[in-house]
Amino acid sequence: MANSTKTAQTTAQLKEEVKLLRSFVIGIAGKDAEGEYRPEFVEKILVALKEKPTHKFESAKSFLSQLRKT
Repeated sequence: MANSTKTAQTTAQLKEEVKLLRSFVIGIAGKDAEGEYRPEFVEKILVALKEKPTHKFESAKSFLSQLRKT
């Protein structure tokens, strides 16, 4: 039972981290030279958020490898 609770806590923490990272990426990449959000970028991100993931990362190395390909 304790393992289930720990897993739930870890999952909640990971969800929060993903939420923060998503916010950071949108905040950095979504701004134009004047610092305003580009509406077409925001729209693209919102559409992508609704899609199913196309890759499952097994490790930090596979994540970085995939990032470098894009």
